[in-house]
Amino acid sequence: MRQWILSLAALALIAGTSFAGKYNKALSIGDRAPAIAGVPAVAATGDKDVTLNLSDAKEDVVVVAFLANHCPAVIACEDRLFDLVKSYNGKSVKFVGVCCSDPNSLEKEDGIEAIKGKIKEGKYNLTYGYDADGKIGKAYGAVVTPTFFVLDKDRTVRYTGKLDSGADAKGAQAYVKTAIDSLLSKETIEETETRATGCPIPYKK
Repeated sequence: MRQWILSLAALALIAGTSFAGKYNKALSIGDRAPAIAGVPAVAATGDKDVTLNLSDAKEDVVVVAFLANHCPAVIACEDRLFDLVKSYNGKSVKFVGVCCSDPNSLEKEDGIEAIKGKIKEGKYNLTYGYDADGKIGKAYGAVVTPTFFVLDKDRTVRYTGKLDSGADAKGAQAYVKTAIDSLLSKETIEETETRATGCPIPYKK
């Protein structure tokens, strides 16, 4: 009897593990997106502090981008991300940024004031929050910046991974854009998960 119970427990553990994403240990495609609530943030206009709450979004699609001002990989895609956000003006798509860098070591580079400066410089045109405790990033399974999550109307994860295959890549693929367009047109997303590459997120210890 004991052996049978242990076998069931092992199977349950294996089954639970199998639901992890291909590249994400916390979320799988089809999972409900973790809540984002009460996060100090800067509005897309850069002129006021706001609170970032995922539940406030009424759009059909929400894109959550884990970013960090200090990260060269993020800096390299800033212009492409800016253009992508701009291309959906007037459409039912909302973009939000979240930074999870340890405030004890990177407050100056990645904190609210630094985020506000970036937005005022015209580097970002989205609401950008600072998750100092890193709870949101860990709940989403984000391990590097930049990492993107595309959520549908029900806030189910439909795509996670990199923004695109790179500005200079031959036959470049716009993964996030393709996922958004597929959701808006109610079509199947072909590429649902890619391996995000960039800077390891320096979570607070």
